[in-house]
Amino acid sequence: MRHRVNSLKLGRTSQHRDMMLAALVVSLIKHNRIRTTVTKAKAARRLADKMVTLGKRGDIAARRLAAAKLRDEGAVYRLFSAVAPVFAARQGGYTRVTKLVARQSDAAPMAMIEWTETVASARAKAEPAASASPDKKA
Repeated sequence: MRHRVNSLKLGRTSQHRDMMLAALVVSLIKHNRIRTTVTKAKAARRLADKMVTLGKRGDIAARRLAAAKLRDEGAVYRLFSAVAPVFAARQGGYTRVTKLVARQSDAAPMAMIEWTETVASARAKAEPAASASPDKKA
């Protein structure tokens, strides 16, 4: 019986599944969106949301937990410095899974997983506010 077992098996061993999901989340952190199958996207969404929660904590223990799970120092640095601050005021739902057309070769259902608020849009919102001078007098 599968009582309280929440992970999808995805036809892989546990070590292979953990490495695959970590690689998907690292790619999501680096590129802000990735294209994969629907099942892999839904499995990666859980890990990505947990990593953002660690990034919002921001302490050294959270950084070490994220580094142990993701195994990529560059992605951990970007997670804590660029991705997590964007979601500081948000309580959850950091990723969005959008279904795409099926893959032509094997008709696998495909999806796009991306951040709900991208780092680029957060910078674009901050730049006009920084460029406008508040003490302009007419």
